[in-house]
Amino acid sequence: MPRAPPRWACAGRAPTATPEATARVTGWRDALRRAGAPVPEPVVAGWTPADGYAAGQRLARDPELTAVLCGNDDLALGVLRALREAGRRVPDDISVAGFDDAPHSAFLSPSLTTVRLDFAGVGRAAFALLHGLMEQGEPVAPHPVAEPVLIARESTGPAPRA
Repeated sequence: MPRAPPRWACAGRAPTATPEATARVTGWRDALRRAGAPVPEPVVAGWTPADGYAAGQRLARDPELTAVLCGNDDLALGVLRALREAGRRVPDDISVAGFDDAPHSAFLSPSLTTVRLDFAGVGRAAFALLHGLMEQGEPVAPHPVAEPVLIARESTGPAPRA
C-alpha cells in the first residue's frame, strides 16, 4: 500500500520572535518545499511543556497530520502528552521532533528525536567575544561552534500508510 504524503506542523514561537526561531521555521519551510510537501503556517506557542500541551491538543484534532517539529524539547514534551491523550500513537500515527537535546529527551517514552545544539560552544564563543572587548577594546574572531546534529530516537518514523 502506498504511503500517505507527510503532513507536517511546526509548533513554536512566532517566526519573528528570535533569530533562532526564525531560522528554525525557515529551515522547516525550505525542507518541506524541497520535498514537495504543503507548507502550513506554524502553530504559535511559547516555549514551555504547558504551551506544547495546548498546541498538541489543537494539532491532535487533525487526523491527516503525520509529523510535528517543535521549537524546543520542552514544547515536544507537552505535544507528546497531548497526542497520547488524544489516542494518537507516536511514531506510528504521528512523528514528533524537538530542538536542543535537553537532558530529559532521551528518557521520555518514546525517547525524543531532537537536534543537538552546541550550547557550551556558544557560551565559549560569547565569553571569548566579551573577553576580547574587555581586554583589547574590540571583539576577537569568534570561536567555532559545532554544527547542529540530528539525534534520531523513537519519536519519529516513516509516514503512516494511507
